[in-house]
Amino acid sequence: MNLQCCWHNVTISPGDCPYIEPGEEDLLVSHERRVIEKCSNCPRFISELEGMKSAGEPLAPILKILTVELVDLRVRLESMDGFLNSKTREIRFLHELSTVLQTSMDLDEVLSVAMTAITAGKGFGMNRAFLLMCDKDQNYLRGYLGVGPRSYEEAWHIWQEVEQTNLTLKEMAQFFRENKLFSEKVKFQDILERLSVPLEDQTHILTRSLHEKRPILVVEAFNNPLVSREFAEILNVDSFLVMPLISGNRKIGVLIADNFITQRAITHQDIQSIETFAFPVAFALVRASLYEQLHEEVDKLTLANRKLQEQQELIVKMEKMALVGRITSSIAHSIRNPLMVIGGFARSLLKSIEVDDPKKEYLSSIIQEARQLEDVLVEILNYSDSLYPVKDQWDLNQLLEDSCRDLQPKFAAVDCSCRFELAEDLPTVLIDYKQISYCVRTLLVTALENRSPGGELLVCSRWWDHVVMLEIYDQNGSLPEDVWETMATPFSSTQELGVAGVVGLPICRTILEKSGNSLEIERSQGGGMRYIIRLHLQKEE
Repeated sequence: MNLQCCWHNVTISPGDCPYIEPGEEDLLVSHERRVIEKCSNCPRFISELEGMKSAGEPLAPILKILTVELVDLRVRLESMDGFLNSKTREIRFLHELSTVLQTSMDLDEVLSVAMTAITAGKGFGMNRAFLLMCDKDQNYLRGYLGVGPRSYEEAWHIWQEVEQTNLTLKEMAQFFRENKLFSEKVKFQDILERLSVPLEDQTHILTRSLHEKRPILVVEAFNNPLVSREFAEILNVDSFLVMPLISGNRKIGVLIADNFITQRAITHQDIQSIETFAFPVAFALVRASLYEQLHEEVDKLTLANRKLQEQQELIVKMEKMALVGRITSSIAHSIRNPLMVIGGFARSLLKSIEVDDPKKEYLSSIIQEARQLEDVLVEILNYSDSLYPVKDQWDLNQLLEDSCRDLQPKFAAVDCSCRFELAEDLPTVLIDYKQISYCVRTLLVTALENRSPGGELLVCSRWWDHVVMLEIYDQNGSLPEDVWETMATPFSSTQELGVAGVVGLPICRTILEKSGNSLEIERSQGGGMRYIIRLHLQKEE
């Protein structure tokens, strides 16, 4: 028998066996390995086996049986090897995914990892994925996030970009979160807005999957009796997978995955892999949501605690102010009548003495000091009255004009004029006229007492956004540091009684703050002082 095949040669030369590929040169001298790996698939070897069988060789049929069995075993071994490699990659992928999900407490990070894992080629390789989440009241299932291309051109761009970057799953998820999370929401906004299903509707394919706690593979969606025509048109794909996200007995939402671009069939292996992945995702979403809620509650408690602390400080402050008010009111009433008697007698004596009487100077001093003490008493009693305001609707422009007119002698004493810029459409404001009038007068007097002679005071009124502003601007004004320091507490200094800024400004601030308004005094950048009263428009109680 003339043998054409090289199987019977212990060693062969390059080119004797056409099936030995570059890198397998060791098979030229390894007879046993060459026979097992190459000869079983060699047509010349099979042909020579047939020739040996025809020639009556007794081992030829047995060799053919062994060869067929060897080929079959090799195919099964290669199939098993491919399956094991696939499972190894899947286990590594799930391990990486689980590591990220277990360590993440941020909802956006969990969503980024989950959606990237479904759509990335290194993950499950689906073209698109939509996440629908149950609302807090467990009434509706609503579209929350969509990921994937909307056209073949976009898909091609994304695949090229992914191929060039060669990122790990974690790196891809981080990149997605930082650069694409918001844009993907916007891109699929029209679809997400239409993906809203009442949870009580158990006929819908999404809620059905959620209630039955099992994935549902939908094929021929436009003709499938389980899928409404409207829902099929929203997704606009013939085949998709619905995967419920459930943690314990809590319904989290559903995932919809499809191959919108490639139209690749969703296999049983795809369903098993995504189902395995769905449980840690659901758990991570629950944990991230609870962590987010916990943060919100902590923020609320922190804010409530801060407000409570402010209220406590305000109560303590108000108690101190009320005590000061009671004491000062009591003292003021005790000395008011004797003071008026002293002043009255002094004025009567002054009228009855001669013009050149040397006692006239002493009597004039007594009258002047008595009048100053009476002014101080008025300040003190105004502070006491501020504890019990009587509110009504008043025209503040009229209040400003009346206050300036009443203080004309003081304006004339420092050679100062008053100019008005009043808002014509100023609304009436619910105020205690006596209190606000006192505040305006105090600010005017303070400005007049702390300025250079001449010039003018600019008195303005304006309003917007439910706030009325009364402003006094004095370009020649200044305010001593000791007056600034006494702004917080009235009567902190008793050596300068009678100076409007020392006593009056703290009282004004107290009056305004008690009614929810404010007083601001600032040095203007262009020079001078600016006094601002902010009054909130309030409804009558």
